[in-house]
Amino acid sequence: QVQLVESGGGLVQPGGSLRLSCAASDFTLDSFAVGWFRQAPGKEAEGVSCISVGGGFAYYRDSVKGRFNIYRDDRQNTVYLQMNSLKPEDTAVYFCAADRAPPHDIVEAMCGATSGPQHNHWGQGTQVTVSS
Repeated sequence: QVQLVESGGGLVQPGGSLRLSCAASDFTLDSFAVGWFRQAPGKEAEGVSCISVGGGFAYYRDSVKGRFNIYRDDRQNTVYLQMNSLKPEDTAVYFCAADRAPPHDIVEAMCGATSGPQHNHWGQGTQVTVSS
């Protein structure tokens, strides 16, 4: 079900930063693992980063390690993806998804499911374009 809303995308120069937000309006995220995924034109979707219930575990794909940071603020019912040192190859539509999960569940498997309907909830996505 599409019940997540992403925001924060836009056009940024290489080396710049953006912070994406994933908010839930009809349910509380604190019992859900949340992931960020992206799909570039002509390419398959890929899992970017996923965070466990409670925030104790986080997974990052190799190409974003050291540049992206995922974190959650359950008081705001929102999960964020801070993206630094952006590269043109980061250009894509980014969407978030949420799965009900036990606390501290290791989330690498969640990031391997790259289609929205494979998850309990997902959003429509926000465009990120990295270009000079």
